[in-house]
Amino acid sequence: MNRKPHVAVLPNLGLGHLIPQLEFAKRLVVHHGIQVSLLLITTNEPSPAQDQLLSSSHLPLDLHIVPLPPVEVDKNIINDGDVLVLTRLCVITDHSLRSLKSVLIALGKPNALVTDIFATQAFDVCKELLIPTYVYVTTSVAFFAFMLYLPKLDSDVNYEFIDLPEPIQVPGCSPIRTQDLLDQARNRKIDEYKWLLHHFSRLPLASGIFVNSWKDLEPVSIKSIKENPFFKQIPTPPIHPIGPIIKQEETLSVIDVECLKWLDKQPLDSVIFVTFGSGGTLSFEQQTELAWGLELSQQRFIWVVRKPTDSTGAGTFFNAGETNENDPKVYLPEGFLDRTQGMGFVVSSWAPQVTILGHHSTGGFLSHCGWNSVLESIVHGVPLVTWPLYAEQKMNSTMLVEDIGMAIKPKMEAGQQTIVGRKEIEKVVRMVMEGEEGKVIRSRVKELKESATKALDSSGSSYESLSCVADYWKTNHN
Repeated sequence: MNRKPHVAVLPNLGLGHLIPQLEFAKRLVVHHGIQVSLLLITTNEPSPAQDQLLSSSHLPLDLHIVPLPPVEVDKNIINDGDVLVLTRLCVITDHSLRSLKSVLIALGKPNALVTDIFATQAFDVCKELLIPTYVYVTTSVAFFAFMLYLPKLDSDVNYEFIDLPEPIQVPGCSPIRTQDLLDQARNRKIDEYKWLLHHFSRLPLASGIFVNSWKDLEPVSIKSIKENPFFKQIPTPPIHPIGPIIKQEETLSVIDVECLKWLDKQPLDSVIFVTFGSGGTLSFEQQTELAWGLELSQQRFIWVVRKPTDSTGAGTFFNAGETNENDPKVYLPEGFLDRTQGMGFVVSSWAPQVTILGHHSTGGFLSHCGWNSVLESIVHGVPLVTWPLYAEQKMNSTMLVEDIGMAIKPKMEAGQQTIVGRKEIEKVVRMVMEGEEGKVIRSRVKELKESATKALDSSGSSYESLSCVADYWKTNHN
């Protein structure tokens, strides 16, 4: 009997990495006849949202969850309680992947491994075991192009990138303004930058690159990576645009059901959904301004409120889904919930994002611009107000507003570097929900929705792109 090829998929910590790679694994099994082992990096710390995601997902028979031995996160591994998100993620991953070789051998040496951009240690293990290794990129293609360009930029520039007099010109792609650079590339002396450079410089070692995008969404970046002489001379591995791959199912809590019942009673396209992904948090001052802006806009809204934090925009990256000590009343202006009763629905910490975006009453999305959220908004045809917080989200925001034309970005207060004021929030919320500019971007996002559907169709570009690799695995497995 001709057995199915067996592929291991290795996502990193954080729902932004796990969700798209879990959906990718399901797609390999259901649509392409591949057997998949999903290797989970685990720690001794709880991750309620991850646990719920995996326990509630209806996994196909040929998809198996394989937890790697848990990493004990203590002061010997993370010796500073304020260590930044990427360093923490990379250090934990480094410890976790020390068990990868024995796990892959126990699995009978899969025919291929698809790893995360911040888990390139897998290349060394798989080279020893003669297992071809691919990378799954959880960001835009435009940002992937920046990843490939960073080693050259690092060698060419001997001062901080934020001091460059001109935008950064990634060959063949849209220029990147220095103020849009991700935080990890704004200070080259810190560990986060060193981890970034380490992993990005190793990406060309892959046998192929899967990107969660498609030709119509990012034609310029995809063409550049395939054809520009700079990327060809690296040489860049074959790139396979297979998106948009998004979360398909959600388990609803009692509060979620209550929220959706409220949404059912609202008019078509009348509600703006406000949330900052699985990891995003605001400062207390900014959360207050956002509350006033929503109230002044007089638009209907659903708002996922979290405990504010002034230290990082990624305050819940590692403990997404935790709900302790999170009564929204404590963190909102006095009387806000009473004054907006009926007009708004406030939930604590977490909401079923895909279900809300797919609801006919949802007409706008104020988002941190994490790539998964961007793709979910496109698939459901919902225009964006961009509110980037961390990682590459500022670059995503600029691309969505200026290159793709499906979003509006609020401006900071004059003389303010960190706070968007209530009047500006009122203005952009009204603009996206009822203004002329809102109509234009709504029309654009509906076009992209159709394009996304076509790309994933059995004759579409993304389906065929993944099918080609799956067919190769089928014809080359032992």
